[in-house]
Amino acid sequence: MTASLSSPLRFRGALVVLLAGAALSGCAGMSETVAPAFADPGKYELYDCKQLEAERKTLASRTADLQKLMDKAETGAGGAVVSELAYRNDYIAVRGSAQLAEDAWRRNRCRETPPNAAPTASAPQPPVIKPAPRSGAAVR
Repeated sequence: MTASLSSPLRFRGALVVLLAGAALSGCAGMSETVAPAFADPGKYELYDCKQLEAERKTLASRTADLQKLMDKAETGAGGAVVSELAYRNDYIAVRGSAQLAEDAWRRNRCRETPPNAAPTASAPQPPVIKPAPRSGAAVR
């Protein structure tokens, strides 16, 4: 009798896992179009090119890190589900921010800083005032 009960339970369990995987894989395809909805559209409006360049690098690094984590999670048992539940929302939010930063970059007509560019001149330093030498006898 236990063998006949476990068979329908296994079938239901397999069906649930299969349906969850199919539903979550549909979300993966939507991430490109939904990504900007997860980010603040005005966040980069007041950024200058230097700030945007740093932000773009940070977002690219974070996107790569999340992608590696998702790939690693997918190697385990039930990994696709774990990957979707643990990392997908962060991944979509970071991709949305990256798209908005890229839009601001193009709108501002920014250019990449060459890697060997000389550092920009800093603010002028105030002159150093040296005390005048004492003349004659010491004051007591």
